Amino acid sequence: QVQLVESGGGSVQAGGSLRLSCAGSGYTYALAWFRQAPGKEREGVAARDDSGNTHYADSVKGRFTISKDNAKNILYLQMNNLNPEDTALYYCAANNPYGLGFSPSEYLYWGQGTQVTVSS
Repeated sequence: QVQLVESGGGSVQAGGSLRLSCAGSGYTYALAWFRQAPGKEREGVAARDDSGNTHYADSVKGRFTISKDNAKNILYLQMNNLNPEDTALYYCAANNPYGLGFSPSEYLYWGQGTQVTVSS
């Protein structure tokens, strides 16, 4: 049974930074971060495959970085220059055998989410 546990969310002012962490084990294939704001659909933010290839949503390119500590089995999302539009519940997801896509249905395992709130 794969379990994913996110942490690192919080409240920051616009222009600030946060680093999200997702601890887990037993997963493989692509990993990703998604987010969901109230009243909106869940959207992919960043994805990383086993080879270290990455893919980002246009809205976060240049500001967010996905990385993984293989020794600790922790997936990170470094978020810089945050703006109020980044406010959402952020989820990590695992085991997409199809690659670096952002279709939620392709990911088998999900964490419970961590809230990020950015004030102007």
